[in-house]
Amino acid sequence: MAKTRQRKESEVREFVDGLRGAKSTVFADLSSLKVNDTSSFRRTAKKEDVSVAVAKKTLLRHALKEAGVTAVDIASLQGSVAMLFGMGDEIAPAKVLEALRKEKDSVKVLGGLLEGQWVTAEQVMALAKLPTKQQLIGQFVGVINAPVSGFVNVLAGNLRGLVTALTAIKDAKTTA
Repeated sequence: MAKTRQRKESEVREFVDGLRGAKSTVFADLSSLKVNDTSSFRRTAKKEDVSVAVAKKTLLRHALKEAGVTAVDIASLQGSVAMLFGMGDEIAPAKVLEALRKEKDSVKVLGGLLEGQWVTAEQVMALAKLPTKQQLIGQFVGVINAPVSGFVNVLAGNLRGLVTALTAIKDAKTTA
């Protein structure tokens, strides 16, 4: 059954909202997936705060124009295009897609948008290898904490030395 004009306009508005609200967007070809795999993928993506939408190129062209995105070359995208909108973490869509690519070799990464700039499929895969935002924050806190804990250990060493010296003096007086 063909889509009505109202349904198409509704989808375009949905895509525009996704493009405007997302911190990053990854474009992929998921046409080789079975329905069960696609449903499972959507559930996994939703857990990571990534929404998935599939669009025909004509509707995508209208959505990109309406959203003011000029960086995407529509001609390089083939067939139906799945868009993964990262609402929270910028690299979450790339990570979710890379996890799916490890299971299903037929999934193709077409490229993406990061801060309004086009990134190639290779760059998207490089983003997927980066640690998550939470991991980076944890590493940063560890780096900041290292000098402080080192300083505390140095101060504790001085106190240990003082206690050792006082214990030696006490022992010397008790034996004498």
